[in-house]
Amino acid sequence: MRAVRATTPGGADVLRVDELPDPTPGEGQVQVRLAAAGLNFIDVYRREGRYPMDFPHVVGAEGAGEVTAVGPGVADVAVGDRVAWTDGNAGSYAELVVVEADRTVPVPRDVALEVAAALMLQGITAHYLTTDTAPVHPGQHVLVHAGAGGVGLLLTQLAVAQGARVLSTVSTDEKAALSRGAGAAEVLRYDRCLDLTTELPAWVREHTDEVGVDTVFDGVGRATFDASLASLRVRGALVLFGGASGAVPPFDPMRLSQGGSLFLTRPSMAHHIRDRAELTARTDDLFTRVAHRSLDVRIGARFPLDRAADAHRALEGRTTTGKVLLVP
Repeated sequence: MRAVRATTPGGADVLRVDELPDPTPGEGQVQVRLAAAGLNFIDVYRREGRYPMDFPHVVGAEGAGEVTAVGPGVADVAVGDRVAWTDGNAGSYAELVVVEADRTVPVPRDVALEVAAALMLQGITAHYLTTDTAPVHPGQHVLVHAGAGGVGLLLTQLAVAQGARVLSTVSTDEKAALSRGAGAAEVLRYDRCLDLTTELPAWVREHTDEVGVDTVFDGVGRATFDASLASLRVRGALVLFGGASGAVPPFDPMRLSQGGSLFLTRPSMAHHIRDRAELTARTDDLFTRVAHRSLDVRIGARFPLDRAADAHRALEGRTTTGKVLLVP
């Protein structure tokens, strides 16, 4: 089979397509013929060596496809089943992928496998952020950074469905249109701000009757952190779920008190899909919304496996919208 490996820690040029032996499923595992693998910033962080990884390693944490073989001890998944997964150890940029059976989820026939692949990491993230980390309620104002990104578009739709008014930030006119299409009531072009730390909070207050937002969902990190804190209402919550612009430096917790008894959390998906029941409950809800056409999953770009490096460059260069997929 063909697979994309990161040969050493580094930039996108360390990605190489290799011919590898077909993987065999072991105890409790299944072999899946890939339909699509999703790209995520965690793939970039692992490729860079920011997270501890063995090198070389097959890249990719999520995907979807059809089961082609099952290992010993697998009872609930069969050959021919359509499944999706998000598993950091899967190595999903490959024509054949071996996955732990209990970390796969069934994909309904009325949901395309590419859509399922696009939904796993980003969809589950948007789901737990809006239902558990900072539950969204009718009448709230929330701010979503990178509103035209994969998580941003899904998060906006879920928040609006739960009755919130969404403000978002984007970097181009095209992305502004996409964010509004997902339900954002107000959109800020942050690339036009001379000083985001002062201009974003002023803009937020202008559109919230000078109160501020109940929640900021921030996957950008270093570049937006100070402006996010300053955009919150009293007892508001900053949900920092990523660091696309870099890690947030250490800060004095007294800033939370001085800002209005604010809350700050840094959630992780692993703590929100700890067992199969919780995992499938989230994906069942997401797939049902897709089937009922109440949740739109935008696939912004597709790349073949042999252009995985180009796909990484596009993701890192912020030139993409929605989800980026690799297809065999």
